[in-house]
Amino acid sequence: MIIQLDPHITEADKAAIEARIQELKYKATEVKTQRAHYLVAIGKADVDLRAIGQLPGILDIHRVSDDYKLVSRKWRVRPTVLDLGDGVRIGEGSLTLAAGPCSIESEKQMELIMQHLVDNDVRIMRGGVFKPRSSPYAFRGLGMEGLKDFHRMARERGIKIVTEVMQVSQVEEMHDYVDVFQVGARNTQNFNLLDALGGVDKPVMIKRGISGTIEELLSSAEYVFSGGNEKLILCERGIRTFETASRNTLDLNAVPILKEKTHLPVIVDPSHGIGIREYVPTMALAGVMAGADGIIYEAHEKPEEAASDGAQTLNFQESERLIRNLRKVYALRQELE
Repeated sequence: MIIQLDPHITEADKAAIEARIQELKYKATEVKTQRAHYLVAIGKADVDLRAIGQLPGILDIHRVSDDYKLVSRKWRVRPTVLDLGDGVRIGEGSLTLAAGPCSIESEKQMELIMQHLVDNDVRIMRGGVFKPRSSPYAFRGLGMEGLKDFHRMARERGIKIVTEVMQVSQVEEMHDYVDVFQVGARNTQNFNLLDALGGVDKPVMIKRGISGTIEELLSSAEYVFSGGNEKLILCERGIRTFETASRNTLDLNAVPILKEKTHLPVIVDPSHGIGIREYVPTMALAGVMAGADGIIYEAHEKPEEAASDGAQTLNFQESERLIRNLRKVYALRQELE
């Protein structure tokens, strides 16, 4: 169960609640986030929630049977909406678009892509400065100096940035230069990294693991939430299956399932999901119709010259057409709803 405590609870009242929980043979874990103060209690005994809920210092109490409790929709019916500032929001009630290259390569490249985003009223740019690559000889990003340039240029143009953090030691040095930390598919179960991101007051986008289940994705989000950070986004980016006709299998089944299971925003990455440029727009549009709160995809002025993932990256003309169509399809979805 999840017990939401009064923000002004006394130590005596909190001790009394914890003692009552212990009597029921439940184990309580205290969780303080940017927004609230909780006790997450785990146990098997049948409990009268009303009797516990009447104890002094309790604002609300919920029974949640899922292993992932804080990210479950069973206790928080109203969807979470994240405010990145300057009118940029992610969550129910709007379609959020984010685009940019797989890798940040140069100031000139960033300038061209940012202008493309500004021209099309896209307020979030994706781009990696630390890149996990299958080959140790491939381009692996510009590192912190590249991130500082990325941040400076984005701020000048009113753009928010999402970029991947790969290890615990990078969290602190990257903190002031990112708007959204991305946890890549290879790090979805890097629990030390998830614990570290639970201690920051910045949104975290968690991508589904390469062969990860939906429950494993939700459990990864639970790690961050239980560490104190409620600002979470889930990203369906395709999973590895026996199919070889595409890079991954974009599991759009996950979108409505996640929307039912969690209160967190859900976005779709069709670029990694299918890995073939010609089909990225189709899968992006399908993601919107499946109920996604946003789409994140790769765009580059010359994909054939991109340092990484050019085969799944749209050029500016293709990107502009996709942006128009995404907004049309989202408007249609709203009418159908």
